[in-house]
Amino acid sequence: MKISITVKTRSKKEMVKKTENGYVVYVKEQPIENRANIALIKLLSEYFDVPKSRVAILSGTKSKQKIVEIKE
Repeated sequence: MKISITVKTRSKKEMVKKTENGYVVYVKEQPIENRANIALIKLLSEYFDVPKSRVAILSGTKSKQKIVEIKE
């Protein structure tokens, strides 16, 4: 399953919100040295109840807009 994600970094709370256009994911990490992407993968794996190895960022690794694949 491919989903569209908007990442909000430096948030006080970590959470995933479903919207009309995809998902908005709030992470505490800063977008430095791939920390925000690692936090994003961890949060999505918990949200969709799949191992972290089944979550992959297909495009947008250096952008707030990402396409993520969840393999089931």
